[in-house]
Amino acid sequence: MQKSLSIITQNHDMRVIISRIDKVVDSDTPILLIGETGTGKEIFAEYIHRTSNRSENPFVKISLSALPADLLESELFGYERGSFTSAISEKKGLFEIADSGSIFLDDIDDVPVTIQKKLLRILESGELLKIGATKTIPINIRLITASKVDLKELVNKKRFRADLFYRINGVPIRIPPLRQRSDDISLLIEHFLKRFSTEKKIKVSQAALKKLIQYSWPGNVRELRNVIQRLSLFVEDEIKIDDLAPEIRNENAVENLIKACKNCYANGAGNFNDVVNCLEQNLIKEALEQSKGNKTQAAKILGLNPSTFRDKIIRLKIKANY
Repeated sequence: MQKSLSIITQNHDMRVIISRIDKVVDSDTPILLIGETGTGKEIFAEYIHRTSNRSENPFVKISLSALPADLLESELFGYERGSFTSAISEKKGLFEIADSGSIFLDDIDDVPVTIQKKLLRILESGELLKIGATKTIPINIRLITASKVDLKELVNKKRFRADLFYRINGVPIRIPPLRQRSDDISLLIEHFLKRFSTEKKIKVSQAALKKLIQYSWPGNVRELRNVIQRLSLFVEDEIKIDDLAPEIRNENAVENLIKACKNCYANGAGNFNDVVNCLEQNLIKEALEQSKGNKTQAAKILGLNPSTFRDKIIRLKIKANY
């Protein structure tokens, strides 16, 4: 198990991601975190800042989708007194507050095009111009952004500036959804139980754990945290199947995978080929688990020719540990 500050994982792909981050964490290269809602992008941003050489300096974070467009500009860039009717005093923007430290812009895919232009100007020049100001302010920040969708798709649709995309895409980091790292679920459950049930020692029955691992977690780690927090309030000593919500307790594993991939595509978290490959990979893993690693039996479960099944395992680089 690897516990990097607040990143808890034993998953190989996650360890590779953390290793990659560790190699660039002290540089000023912008980092773009890509992942579905709830995968922990904010936790990764905090990890980047706290392990960098800027860790003693400010860390400012903002969800760009949480503020209306008419307030976003003043929040990010600040304003001078008298620059508009309600500007009765000077206000520092988040970029100025983050000077010498790091700034995390979550939901960069939701930022209006008008703000995108001003963001690009700051990143290119290293200078900030407040609303109503005539002089620029030099700023020195480490930029971390996050998107829940593939920004290239937005660039192609003319909804995101190509020049800004290339500026923030210095080191792209793709965070896998929880359904693709199910080996972390038991670790995360243990972590959340310790966090939310400090006065009780709650265990998870094997049957309940199996259901929790099979569930698709469309809300990812955030959803898992909320489920365990709720269970910790009502369960006294052991979480059993009957304690689980109906969608977790009764969901068919294969239907679950299909639903998760459909949701992923509908939300724009992956293009068509990404979603198809993800679905194939998950169906094959599920079949291998059901057959306890017997590839011939797994191919039969999926209605595939054994040679076709083996070819897919090679193409998708699936490693089965049975």
